[in-house]
Amino acid sequence: MLDLTPGAAFAAARVGRSLAGVRQVLLSHPHDGPPVEVPAGLPQPGRVPDGRELALLTGHRVRAVALDAPGTGYAVTGPDGQRLLYLPPGAAPAGLDDGAPPGHGGPPGHGGPPARAKPRAGEKPRVGDEAADESYDMVVADVLGRPDALARLRAAGAAGPATDVIAVHVDHDVPPGPELRRRLAAAGARAVPDGTTLTVGVYEDVPDVPRRTLVLGGARSGKSVEAERRLESFPDVLYVATGGARDGDSEWAARLSAHRERRPGSWRTAETCDLVPLLKEDGPPLLIDCLSLWLTDAMDSVAAWDDDEWAGGGERALRARVEELTAAVRETRRTVVAVSNEVGSGIVPATPSGRRYRDELGRLNAGFAAECEHVLLVVAGQAVPLRG
Repeated sequence: MLDLTPGAAFAAARVGRSLAGVRQVLLSHPHDGPPVEVPAGLPQPGRVPDGRELALLTGHRVRAVALDAPGTGYAVTGPDGQRLLYLPPGAAPAGLDDGAPPGHGGPPGHGGPPARAKPRAGEKPRVGDEAADESYDMVVADVLGRPDALARLRAAGAAGPATDVIAVHVDHDVPPGPELRRRLAAAGARAVPDGTTLTVGVYEDVPDVPRRTLVLGGARSGKSVEAERRLESFPDVLYVATGGARDGDSEWAARLSAHRERRPGSWRTAETCDLVPLLKEDGPPLLIDCLSLWLTDAMDSVAAWDDDEWAGGGERALRARVEELTAAVRETRRTVVAVSNEVGSGIVPATPSGRRYRDELGRLNAGFAAECEHVLLVVAGQAVPLRG
């Protein structure tokens, strides 16, 4: 048993399980955590020192993993070579390399390491060295509380596309049911009911992360937060900011700063509206925020605000730009999450240019959404799936 938290015997009883057969109990919660009462019949729990390995009579090997928070993680290798990593709540492995190992580019669109390989005979699993070459078959971790832990495991090659990621330590911040499943699926993870028996090495339930996602919403609806949440468990995300800086506009600068501060530290930022080359390149996931500002720039470039210019070729030029963008989205090999505004659901703009922008943004959103496997509408902080 890993992690003897308070109430373990009662939790087991609620799902019809008994702890009578447990022969080894390893503690993983913080040293200064809540006191543990050992249920009658269980052996006295212990803790393996960081980096040390325990060999069990069953043929399993258990290695203690150092964490960046108080507590102990455990990497377990079964007699058949299957490998599992368990992390306690609020923790990530310490000492992981933030970059993927050389030669590990990952499959198109996943943004992670390559498909897992079987461990070599006699290999001892370690997070951060041997694990950089071999992905775990299963990772059991605090996916929602520490998505960066999963991102770091993916960057180091310790979690690959075929790794079965099981979310545990799920608190009450996320409603159960469809919303929980939706958020976990975005991270390539799943949750299972209490009492479920999991077989390490069975992969048919690994969720598919959508290649292309469009997140729509109104002002302050939470659409950018939702988009960022979808990629926070993946490493090396390129955040594409289409708004850019505005000289002398302190309020706009404060908005940009708030966006930067809530992004994971491993993400990079590119301020550009030149999206097509980025979509055509191979590379880590793209988060594009947002398409409505890209459209403003595109309409500026064809003088769309002038009626004569618009009628004389500006409209055709803009449609060509939009078609080029949607074709690049259709053909991209990268994981893409894009954000756009929904502005056509309220008051009709008073000016011809305002109505023109509203109409073209509606066309852009529809064209972009047609190329995406997953489309979300965010209203009042609530994400409503429209597709996928």
